Amino acid sequence: MKLKAAFMFLSPDASHEKSVVSTPSVELTVIATRNYDDAVSVATELADLGIKSIELCGGFGHIGTARIANAVEGKATVGVVRFDIHPGLDGASGDSIFTK
Repeated sequence: MKLKAAFMFLSPDASHEKSVVSTPSVELTVIATRNYDDAVSVATELADLGIKSIELCGGFGHIGTARIANAVEGKATVGVVRFDIHPGLDGASGDSIFTK
């Protein structure tokens, strides 16, 4: 059975650009999201479509990661690349940008 997985990253000017990479064992959807609220919505939709594993970019801080994990609990597992600060977010964590 092919694993359906996703990688989500943050880009404040994103409009849900999406790419899919498929191998015999994994179908990986890569998608850009604007902020934490948008990411929660997208993650929920992905889980409802059968995505079983969601990897989050390092821009998601602890709060953002928890929001995604809570949103898809029981439907998908959540992993995260870890950065204390993220170069693509002007050297900040998503927590300091999206939770004010």
